[in-house]
Amino acid sequence: MNIKPKVTLVGAGPGDPELISLKGIKAIKAADVILYDALVDESLLDFASANCTKVYVGKRAEQLSTSQDQINQLLVDYALTHGHVVRLKGGDPFVFGRGGEELDFINQYDIETAVIPGISSSIGLTGLQKIPLTYRGISESFWVITGSTTEGKLSEDLYAAVKTNATVVVLMGFGKLTEIVALYKQHGKENLPIALIQNGSMPNEKIIIGTIDDILDETQEKRIGVPAIIVLGEVVSKHPNFKHIIEKYETV
Repeated sequence: MNIKPKVTLVGAGPGDPELISLKGIKAIKAADVILYDALVDESLLDFASANCTKVYVGKRAEQLSTSQDQINQLLVDYALTHGHVVRLKGGDPFVFGRGGEELDFINQYDIETAVIPGISSSIGLTGLQKIPLTYRGISESFWVITGSTTEGKLSEDLYAAVKTNATVVVLMGFGKLTEIVALYKQHGKENLPIALIQNGSMPNEKIIIGTIDDILDETQEKRIGVPAIIVLGEVVSKHPNFKHIIEKYETV
């Protein structure tokens, strides 16, 4: 059998399986092997052919998982032995999805590659919650920043972003929320609106909205946890419930 190796990186979107692109579904249907992540809704695997090999390579914070080096090698090995491999990733492959690293490794083996973008949680979940990342007269830009570096430290970019009026979306930053709140307070932004969205776009979605000054209490009270994104900026006040939340605290 003449095997033509190929790897396609497919973004599955922020969680809701209906948010994947039609092109992404077509790639799944054509796959000989699918390597899928923890944040991918497994109902998407139902579109695969009966002969498709499905391999879970999920990674979650503070849990044992498949290393990136192992995933890279699996992509190459399966492409060479099976043909078309789809790397199905939550969100978008190139937004903290290590898609670039995977392409760099695969390209060493002269294997054909393709990329099908997905909706990043940074854009998709805020949109679903009616929080505009940019708004005329309020925010001229938005930053998407990782909450923690590979060394476990707060991203240096946050120290720059806090000095701007930009909307800031922090991914993989829930464990650093206390440090982020402290940083914003140091810059006199106690009243800045902030939102946390957990399991965004899914039936078990939770969202809390408040200000830098009260968000830690709200998080503890409503038991928000991972996976969650953090949104900081005046645009959060555009959320339909923001006024109600502020009025609640003013009457306490």
